Amino acid sequence: MKTKMIKISETFRKRLRKLNTSEKRSFKHVPAILLMVLSMLILSACTDFLTEELKGEFSSETFYKNDKQAIQAINGVYHAITFSRFDNAMWIFGDIASEDAVKGGNPGDQAEITYIDEFNVDANNGIINNYWLYAYEAIARANNVIANVPAVSMDEELKNRIIGEAKFIRAYTYFNLVNVFGKVPLKLLPQLSQETIHVPLSEISTIYLQIEKDLADAVAVLPESYGSTDMGRVTRGAALAMLGKVNLYQQKWQAALGYFQQVDGLGIYGLLPDYADNFRLAYENSKESVFEIQHLSAQNPFTGSALNQWFAPPTEGGYYFNAPTQSLVDAFERSNTGEVDPRLDASIGRDGQPWLNGETFSASWSPTGFLTKKHQQPLSEISSSLKGDGDLNYIYMRYADVLLMKAEAFNENNNADSALANLNKVRQRARAGFEGTLPADLLADVTTTNKDQLRVAIQKERRTELAQEFHRYFDLMRWGKSVAETALGPDFNFEGKRFLPIPQAEIDANQAINP
Repeated sequence: MKTKMIKISETFRKRLRKLNTSEKRSFKHVPAILLMVLSMLILSACTDFLTEELKGEFSSETFYKNDKQAIQAINGVYHAITFSRFDNAMWIFGDIASEDAVKGGNPGDQAEITYIDEFNVDANNGIINNYWLYAYEAIARANNVIANVPAVSMDEELKNRIIGEAKFIRAYTYFNLVNVFGKVPLKLLPQLSQETIHVPLSEISTIYLQIEKDLADAVAVLPESYGSTDMGRVTRGAALAMLGKVNLYQQKWQAALGYFQQVDGLGIYGLLPDYADNFRLAYENSKESVFEIQHLSAQNPFTGSALNQWFAPPTEGGYYFNAPTQSLVDAFERSNTGEVDPRLDASIGRDGQPWLNGETFSASWSPTGFLTKKHQQPLSEISSSLKGDGDLNYIYMRYADVLLMKAEAFNENNNADSALANLNKVRQRARAGFEGTLPADLLADVTTTNKDQLRVAIQKERRTELAQEFHRYFDLMRWGKSVAETALGPDFNFEGKRFLPIPQAEIDANQAINP
């Protein structure tokens, strides 16, 4: 899906110009074209005072006149959730805040990430401010689509689909926000008045209710699949799977199972035979991909993936961030004779093992001795000079994730047999990737029906199956105080540090938030 984009709002440009020094450091790799031409105009997500008409190539009065403009608008919403440069920090929150990775890179580079890693972040941290800014830009674009597209004279089925896509992305964005920050302003209308700009914090339960409503609306109108020209747009299966995940996070086990079973009922998802293929360009939007964020290199405006550069070794022009820890490496199963779960070397570069380009990985490439293989492309696909403009998509949700969430929900619902069936499907696929004779004690089926033991086995499987896919920290938080504090160590206090602080810039700008 190629994305057409036009000017962003004047308010958004003003906010970028006001970035403090630490925030600007976070944008040091961002080309001017990305900042000035980020996707679709419509109105800004920022909470600056709006005392004059917003300026740009279009306004709400002159845009939204036909189906072409409606499609451009929804494409702009998609663009707002991409991992373009530094506008989406879920890898920082999901991996680095967990015990699975450290900042990596040069010690002084992007030092504000270290504060997140060490649970020592304050409201002036540029990383969280940037993420907040771009998340609410995505929400504002979605709100404008939802508010304005209904009046467009166009095919009703296409109109409803576009609105459903916008509601899905709004729900997805709020789901991330509520899990990073806890209470946040629930903005559901275009930023056209003081009341829609200055919105108070909503309770977490209220935000979840809106997320569920948006996703249910999306399920009702989204198709199961698309033709090749629209590949990558959100589907009914993605909305159902997100509904399952949202209910799982609220420990509504039976409701979650109902949605996951509807996903299965579509009959279109399955596991790829080779685990590693999920992270290769040739297998994008495969049967295992439930929701995948699209990237395309060499576009103007920028639509590529910068993860390729953030995580690559210095020998390839990369910054070697998000460096896996020894703890994560040790989490992968090993046999008594030393053979290892094949997902380890599909996920992580380690000393003496083959790297992406066929060369041998060197521990000297990373401060921890390891780098993530996922989200990176070989030099035959993206050269060193273009490393920050990759076209490898990011898979937010794979069918393997759905199977493990189903296993968890079945176990908590006292159905061990069904939990084991789903868990072992994931392990069996992992076994299939082993070259040679598989040791009997490696990746054997889990057989325990003890609820507590099975819970631990499922949690362990999520860590290795989804390693470096930006989910670990959020899993730890939803599993609760004991699990989180055990994993994250003595510096982490669940009650005091589970959520990141709301950015000071938002507190200053939003009159409805009481400091």
